[in-house]
Amino acid sequence: KSFITSLEKKEREKTGISSLKIRFNKVFGYYIEVTKPNLSLVPADYIRKQTLANSERYSTPELKEYEEKVLSAEERIADLEYNLFLEIREKISKETTRLQKIASDVARLDVLSSLAELASIRNYRRPRVNKGEKISIVEGRHPVIEVTNEDPFIPNDTYLDRAEDQILIITGPNMGGKSTYLRQVALICIMAQMGSYVPVKEAEMGTVDRIFTRIGAMDFLSVGQSTFMVEMLETAKILNNATEKSLILLDEVGRGTSTFDGLSIAWAVAEYLHEKEEIKAKTL
Repeated sequence: KSFITSLEKKEREKTGISSLKIRFNKVFGYYIEVTKPNLSLVPADYIRKQTLANSERYSTPELKEYEEKVLSAEERIADLEYNLFLEIREKISKETTRLQKIASDVARLDVLSSLAELASIRNYRRPRVNKGEKISIVEGRHPVIEVTNEDPFIPNDTYLDRAEDQILIITGPNMGGKSTYLRQVALICIMAQMGSYVPVKEAEMGTVDRIFTRIGAMDFLSVGQSTFMVEMLETAKILNNATEKSLILLDEVGRGTSTFDGLSIAWAVAEYLHEKEEIKAKTL
């Protein structure tokens, strides 16, 4: 930039053209621009590059030489950068195993410290996880909603087993929190099994092998599946894959069809889960 500034000053003094400017674009590179009224002052050694409506653009041997130096310097810089990149990559590749080990350790530390901080801030409790069949949650809270909602979260209890309380039917008005309650139980189970403290006053639960959910309504018109078809396919997949160690969450099964048919489907699903001895999965 300093060279261009000094060259511009030099050319102005040489030609007597005070409005002379040296500019650059990607098409023509560096050029000297002279307005039409001053064309009579242009020296003979100026080489015309372009004619515009109100000006002419020129080059000089000195400006051309500078441009070539700049372009060759940019090429050398690119080569140096690439060679440096190859050198760094080669050194790093020799330390791949150590770097991956460090990354894994840092990630583990990050997770554990985050869970510990959250447990301290939100007053989480340590759950008792065993090989039993029950899920007992006292004053459970949804870990996300209690943080994002301005209103205080109302805690609630959950008790499930494979004997007397295998299936619980949740009823209540719209916007009453039924779906939130289902998700809350699933999240608490997941957090407990991953070794985290959980948002409860007290919790004890046996391990679950899978958590099946049928929540919400959607269709896949691109493959010709209506809302009801998607709902039935997902429900069938749950019934065919659930085990005695599974937790099943069903939100308004049969909502995609008529009231009578939907009620019949929901009843049949509940009856199957309750009577099928090899399943009898805990269900909400």
